[in-house]
Formats: sequence, structure tokens, C-alpha cells
Amino acid sequence: MSHMSSALQQTTDFLSSLVSIPSTSGQETQAIDWLVEQFSRFDVEIEKIPLSDALKSDPDYSSPIPDIAYDGRYNLRIVRKGRDHSKALAFNAHVDVVPPSEGMDDPYSGRVEDGILYGRGACDTKGPLSTIFCLLTLLEEQKTDPDCDLIFHFVVEEENGGNGSLAMVRHGEKADGCIVLEPTEEKILTSVRGAVWFNIEFTGIAGHSGQAGRTRSALLMAHEAITCLTNYHCDLLAASKGIDLFDAYDNPMPITFGRLTAGNWPAAAPNRAVLEGVLGLLPNKTKEDICREMEEALVSTGMNPNDFKLTFTYRHDCSVTDPNGSLPQGLRECTQAVGIDSKIDAMTASCDAWLYNNLLDIPTVVFGPGSLSVAHSKNEHIRLQEIEQAAQAVFKLVVNGKGI
Repeated sequence: MSHMSSALQQTTDFLSSLVSIPSTSGQETQAIDWLVEQFSRFDVEIEKIPLSDALKSDPDYSSPIPDIAYDGRYNLRIVRKGRDHSKALAFNAHVDVVPPSEGMDDPYSGRVEDGILYGRGACDTKGPLSTIFCLLTLLEEQKTDPDCDLIFHFVVEEENGGNGSLAMVRHGEKADGCIVLEPTEEKILTSVRGAVWFNIEFTGIAGHSGQAGRTRSALLMAHEAITCLTNYHCDLLAASKGIDLFDAYDNPMPITFGRLTAGNWPAAAPNRAVLEGVLGLLPNKTKEDICREMEEALVSTGMNPNDFKLTFTYRHDCSVTDPNGSLPQGLRECTQAVGIDSKIDAMTASCDAWLYNNLLDIPTVVFGPGSLSVAHSKNEHIRLQEIEQAAQAVFKLVVNGKGI
């Protein structure tokens, strides 16, 4: 590793250690405490932002993990002061990771081979978070200050709905722009699709397989709902054509049926079935539109509203920032200056950008090293050179004040 720059060597050690700390949603405290220690070496202000179980009553709270607690947990807010305190650029990165994949050997090793670091969270998003560590190291090495104040939010629970970022948004923040750090292959994503996670519980009439006409299979009801919602998605996709940046993708807002549970015996009609999935949405719809229209679609096929209960455990709106705005254009100029062949694009997954863009009215883009194609996989990894390049681009952005 002698060929690495000093900043990249330090960042590699930082990321390897961070990956070695398991931090699944709800279990991030050890990693966050470690981050406090690591960032204390820089000329920054560090504040732990306490979380509270009161967050569960927020209308935008997501609840795919039942009985999760918040009292005693916290996010981090770190500030690096700049030359002009009247301007600020915010950054967001999440500390939580999804559980290890099946067949994933030593998921928390943080091992490095041929300039690639492996492990759970390497690209989603401990690698992108390490861009901030590298950025502060570069500022320290160059003995320079950013043009504006830099505000870093390191949050919990992005993977199960963005509750950490929601808590930070409710805490309040003012900034002239925001970069949400996610693995984007260093593309600058100004349009981010939304999504809802749904849960449908069906109630039928259980009975023996020989009692045709006297039973109503909740499993068959779930099958009918899958057909209904698939058709709804087709109509929704057709109505969502012609939207800038998204139109380059055949299906930028898919529907996924992830889990169906029903029954306990092959020769008995079950009286209960539960169907769970996720449906994407584009900027022509709001999350409220989708929640209402899904219910209407099920009823329109003849389903009795008393026979099913539709609930939503996650509801994200889309995030749209003008691609010609000063932040995306300034960031693009800086990426190109350091040799990144970057382009402005849309994100066909959902993330926390909408919370900053929509609820705080801060122009927000998504950007970072790593590829979504290996996130959550047993081969999750990130090229270390990408982290350094991304940090160099952001360094140019914040030192020169471009786009801020």
C-alpha cells in the first residue's frame, strides 16, 4: 500500500475499522461512538443529537422493524467552520447497514485486496461516509479552510426508512445545499424516485380442502391482489413517462412483492395471509397519491374492504433538484477537474434526499463512490481510489465555493 497517498492510507485504515464494527439498524451506537473518537482529531465541533421514542409518532416515521427503541440513541452533527459563516453546505451519510447476506464470508473483515475494500457497508454507505474523513484530512494537509461552513449529519436507520435523517430534519438545519452520500458510481443524482413499503393482511374463511364453497382462501385473495397491483403498476408506469432523467430507464419505479406468508397445512384453506412489498413512484405522484390509489385499485377489482387491511411501513416522496442549479453544476465541474467522467442522472432507488430537499427546502443531490450494484450483496466492496477521487472533487467544491 506504499503507493497510496497519505490521505488515502489514513482513510483506508478508517474505513476498514468502521466496517469491522457491526451496525445494523437499531445497533449503531458503538459505530457512532467510534466516529466521535475518530473525528475528534480534526478542527471540528461534534454534537450528539439525542433520539427519542417520540419519533414514532411522527407522520413520516417508517416502521418496518417492530418494537425498535430510540431513547438513549443518537445521531451525530459535526461542523467544520469555513471562511464565510453566512453560507453552509450540508452532508448526510448513514451509519447503519443491512444484515450480512447468505454465504457472505467474514462480513465485517474490512479486508483490502488490490485496492478494493470488502465487507458489509463498504459501499453502503461507510465507504461514501469515508469521503468526509478523507475530505477533512485533505483540508488539514493543505492547511486550508473551506469557503463556507460544512455540516455533517451521520445518522442511524436509513436502511429501514430514514428515521435517523427524519429526526435530524425535525431537529432543524439551515444550509444552502446538501449532498447525500450514497454509492452512485460518482454520478450526480438530482432526481430521486420515491417509494412506499406496503403490508396487506387478508382475512378469509378457513376450512378443509373438501369443503368447496364453504371456505374463502386468504392465500387466493393475496394472489388476486398481486395481479391487481401488478396491473396498477403497469398503468402507473405508463402515466409516468416523459419525466426528465427518469425516461432513460425502462422501469425506474418497479413494484416488488417480497414476502407472502399464509397457511399451515397443504389441505386446508388458510383464513389469514400477509403480503409485503414495495412500490416505487416518480415525481408525477406523491406518496399520499400512491397510498390512496393502491387501496382504490384493490376495491375496484371487487375485493371487500372488510376482507383486507392495507398499511404502509415506509413512505418516501420523490426528491427533485434543478439539474442546472448551482450545486449540481458546480459539483460536476469539480468532478471533471479531478478526472471523474461524471454525469447528472436520476436515482432509481429511494434514499433520504427528499427529507432535506422537500421538508427543509435545501437543494439536494446524491453523490458518492461505490456502486449500488454490489450494495446489500455478499460481494459488497468499494474501490478505494474512488473514495479519494470523490473527496478531491468535494475538496475543490468547498474550497472554491463553487455551487454554494
